[in-house]
Amino acid sequence: MQVIRAVGREAAAKKYDLLSAMMAHGLAGDKHRQRLILRLMALITTRYNWQRDELTIGQREIARLWCVDERTVKREMAKLRTLGWIEIKQHGARGRVSVLSLNLERILLDTRGEWPNIGPDFVERVGGKPSEPSSNVVPLHRPEPVPAQGLWAEARARLAEEDPALFDAWFAGLIEAELTESCLTLFAPTRFHANYVQTHLLERLHTAVLRCNGRIARVRIIGP
Repeated sequence: MQVIRAVGREAAAKKYDLLSAMMAHGLAGDKHRQRLILRLMALITTRYNWQRDELTIGQREIARLWCVDERTVKREMAKLRTLGWIEIKQHGARGRVSVLSLNLERILLDTRGEWPNIGPDFVERVGGKPSEPSSNVVPLHRPEPVPAQGLWAEARARLAEEDPALFDAWFAGLIEAELTESCLTLFAPTRFHANYVQTHLLERLHTAVLRCNGRIARVRIIGP
């Protein structure tokens, strides 16, 4: 999967590719997904700074654009943060609006299942080669999958569906060590394994966990 960077000669085409992927993803879902995607696309096309990866707009302005109240804005933006599609780049202070950013790789990953609906040319153009650093690095001793229950079992299922090869190499061997109201601690079979997941794959791991339980604010990886 290619990383979209809306700069250079092909910037306009890359923007359209991202919006096309989001559109196809929305149309393939129910009315709630369609509405959420449409609202995000409205923010992107009206207020998103592609070059700086910044979305700066207040809740009142969003409510006016979406024709809803501010409570609906809070709820919908929370959904987008849980999905991992938008992130807080800079917290607002002293009445200033927070600066948000888009996780373009996460959006492309989540919409990949609907790319064929656009056409094989789109799949070939946007698909490219995997951009995960883990595609070139595998554990020295690949651990056997360890059975799991509860939250971690649900998150594991999501990760396995997203990328089976990545799951087998890095996530399958993680064991739940501790679960509190806001933190999930996972144990890796080796220190190298723990460090690699912590450095390169923690965002994807946390997104999967967050989608299963929105109260989990942190995921820790520990090793022997």
